[in-house]
Amino acid sequence: MSGSVYGAASRTRTARPDAAPDTVPWAASDPYAAALRTGRGPLFLRRTDGWLLPLDVERWCERADAVDLEVLDRCEGAVLDVGCGPGRLVAELSARGRAVLGIDVSEAAVARTVRLGGPSLRRSVFDPLPGEGRWDTVLLMDGNVGIGGDPRALLSRVAALLAPGGLLIAETAEADVDERAQVQVVDVTAARAAGSPFPWARLGTPALLRHADRTGWRTTAQWTSGGRRFVALRSARSRAEPPNSTAVISSQRVAKPSADSPATDR
Repeated sequence: MSGSVYGAASRTRTARPDAAPDTVPWAASDPYAAALRTGRGPLFLRRTDGWLLPLDVERWCERADAVDLEVLDRCEGAVLDVGCGPGRLVAELSARGRAVLGIDVSEAAVARTVRLGGPSLRRSVFDPLPGEGRWDTVLLMDGNVGIGGDPRALLSRVAALLAPGGLLIAETAEADVDERAQVQVVDVTAARAAGSPFPWARLGTPALLRHADRTGWRTTAQWTSGGRRFVALRSARSRAEPPNSTAVISSQRVAKPSADSPATDR
């Protein structure tokens, strides 16, 4: 990874509340911010039909666990954690002396990541980012393959962020699902209002591999650990190709909760 990307990551150790608009869905999610402040749930993504997906806030707010460490051991070069949430992975990589940057649309998530000592920037993956086209590894953990509700658009954007032949490590759903929905972040035990609705997707491994194949990715590994499922994909862009310069889309739609992650701006 080039030194210019490392320098950009190193300079983003303070929260940037001006870097994302107030209309970003996770940023407007008071239940999510409250959960990150306390480090506990319960917290859910609620579909319009009332179905609830639990968000693992307690695990996200703890230190990286054994399964996380297995993933981080696979990372190459400089790492961009998309939807970094409260920052456990960014903090661990930073402690290892790795070049790393976490991005999240949630101000609370970015602030917590910074307190842990991890470089973090309040930004959507679809916004302009430091080091575009030069990151060695991108992480989409904790269900963040759902960011924006359009898997192919997200995969295309990640390909543009990576260096030629770069690595994407994504965590997929336990079930074989391929769904898109409008969701809200809710705390069903509290009186506070739910977060603003936003588009999200849930993908199992087979669905992610189908979308990846159709957008030019090469599958290098898939595995299960601790009941969680992961896929490693390699960017097919050759070194002769320039990074994709498609238009930037604002917010988490094709534009962490970790939902700013959820569920990884997770």
